[in-house]
Amino acid sequence: MYFQGEFHNSIDAKGRASIPAAFRDLLLSAYGDQSLKLAKSVDGGLRAYPMKVWTRLEEAFAIMAPGPQREAMFRSIISPAVVCTFDPQGRIQMPQSLRSSAGLEKEIVVVGMGDKIEIWSQLKHAEISLRDSLMLKENPQLTYEIGF
Repeated sequence: MYFQGEFHNSIDAKGRASIPAAFRDLLLSAYGDQSLKLAKSVDGGLRAYPMKVWTRLEEAFAIMAPGPQREAMFRSIISPAVVCTFDPQGRIQMPQSLRSSAGLEKEIVVVGMGDKIEIWSQLKHAEISLRDSLMLKENPQLTYEIGF
């Protein structure tokens, strides 16, 4: 079981956004959790990870060799990440710093991406979707091999 689907949503005046019920249900049934770790994405959005997945990422990070790339990753992704719990309406509170880094203002797109959830501004999501479509058109063999 994995997160799948694309949902258009909005952020309220307090910086809260609803996570789809199907995602919350899967988070509880597959991961035994009711919270997410919200982190910046190198592509310009946000990623929300089940705590078990985040722990695996931190373990992989911990064994990285010291150096500038490790420090950049820590500074850019690990350190600013926050734990988000759901309110009774299924919303998470996204800190202003993370919303700003991802250009999230009002309208957002929440995308299930296997073991994580991505949160995009509508504009950035359109850009990423176009980039992905062009990449797949450049190498259609991959989609054929899978059967799409």
